[in-house]
Amino acid sequence: MGRMEVITRTERRRTYSEAEKAAVVAEASVPGVTVREVSRRLGIAESLIYNWRSAQRNAASIASEPLQFIPCGMVADTAPEPSMALMPATPAPSPAKPSSPAAPVEDVVRPHPSARPGGIDIDLPTGVRLSVDSYVNEKALARVLRALGHAS
Repeated sequence: MGRMEVITRTERRRTYSEAEKAAVVAEASVPGVTVREVSRRLGIAESLIYNWRSAQRNAASIASEPLQFIPCGMVADTAPEPSMALMPATPAPSPAKPSSPAAPVEDVVRPHPSARPGGIDIDLPTGVRLSVDSYVNEKALARVLRALGHAS
């Protein structure tokens, strides 16, 4: 009878710090050293080292790209007395015809596909117009207003 091994507990995944990952990748990147040698010596799967190396290359390529300013809109310098105005994003729909059960599909009034449900535009005193719809997260909107200096 050969060697028998009794498993008494379940192994959990090991976690590695960014410094440990960088050291392993640096060691595997030395000329003349293979990933297989490093993985066997350290007891780490080869695929894990390859993934870390790939992630490090991607991070380096992103970090080397120059930052660019992307204009997203203009605010007029002179605004005729801006106010906190809440305006519907779409005009109110005209009253629909009462439909009978036998009414053809063409008679049913449907909103335009691009209409935002519950959409409002908020004109801030600084001239900034903020457009939101019913899908906006209230906490995110509060953070935006705080950042713009318009909420407590």
